[in-house]
Amino acid sequence: MRIALIGPTYPYRGGIAHYTTLLARAWRQRQTVRLISFSRQYPRWLFPGQSDRDPSQQPLQTEADYWIDGINPLTWWQTARRLRAWQPQAVVFSWWVPFWAPAWATLTWLLQRAPQPPRLLFICHNVLPHESAPLDRAAVRLALGRGDGFLAHSQADAALLRQIFPQARLAVAAMPSFAELGRAAAPAPLPVTLPADRPLLLFFGFVRPYKGLDVLLAALPAVLAQQPVHLLVAGEFWQDTADYGAMLHRLGVAEAVTLWNQYLPDEQLVAYVRRADVVVLPYRQATQSAVIQVALGQGTPVITTNVGGLAEAVQDGRTGLIAPPDDPAALAAAINRFFREDLGPPLRAHIAQIQAHSSWEQLVDALESLL
Repeated sequence: MRIALIGPTYPYRGGIAHYTTLLARAWRQRQTVRLISFSRQYPRWLFPGQSDRDPSQQPLQTEADYWIDGINPLTWWQTARRLRAWQPQAVVFSWWVPFWAPAWATLTWLLQRAPQPPRLLFICHNVLPHESAPLDRAAVRLALGRGDGFLAHSQADAALLRQIFPQARLAVAAMPSFAELGRAAAPAPLPVTLPADRPLLLFFGFVRPYKGLDVLLAALPAVLAQQPVHLLVAGEFWQDTADYGAMLHRLGVAEAVTLWNQYLPDEQLVAYVRRADVVVLPYRQATQSAVIQVALGQGTPVITTNVGGLAEAVQDGRTGLIAPPDDPAALAAAINRFFREDLGPPLRAHIAQIQAHSSWEQLVDALESLL
């Protein structure tokens, strides 16, 4: 079967780029898969980060054609023409933000008019964005409306898809492990000095309001009252860090926190995750998170909140702990329980068992079931 997979890959950075790369590698073991990526993702003025390029020394890579410019409709038409000439049986689109609605709507319209139109599938990383706007549902209908099938990674996202497309053919599959990230990128020395005499909490990834870093900071005094931990916040802040700095001093916990405002190359990311005793993700809202799979893929337990699909990805009491969202006292209680009951070793043992059965082949099975 000839399959075109459309989504970000190296040199672009982030969890979805890693995901697309690993999926293409796994699917190529069974089918002829052509990965179509971007000559440009976003115009600079639309991207709040420092860069959308991956700075890793040993990045995840795979063969790809870089055809699509996110703001150049001519490249959308050229991509459709090239795909029609290649004649795939299926075209699989990555969907995560409404920015791509015009491009995907155009491509699906053109592909449906091919003499032998391919099946059109969508992998929905987020059906709606984390911080949604009034027109986002309209963008989803525009972009995904011609889809023949949809794959979601959580029941929460599947429910959203059923609301928008009641008759949709839909598969739900757990996001596979990102363990390969650690095999591809040898851990690099950490660029910051961390205390060696106390447990390490890790919050990593892009820092945005919906991820609840302020909730974690508010929980920290109650944690420090029982356990002399250190918190490392590692990742690129998409907002001013001054408010967080002021909050640290107001709470009197500044000496127990290290803020590292920089996107992490894969080598440093692997080193941080393996060094941490537990990853803490106090999200206010979410659908699913590749951050969890990065942590579990390196064998590190996760404490997170019961929002979206996070409680599906983290098994309470087996691979981590679940707390209610936006509740500093409950989050502190979960962190204190983790250390008081010495849950690290049994959780890591369960993670190792589960990771042994988490594979990209299972995701390929789910996608092929839609075909």
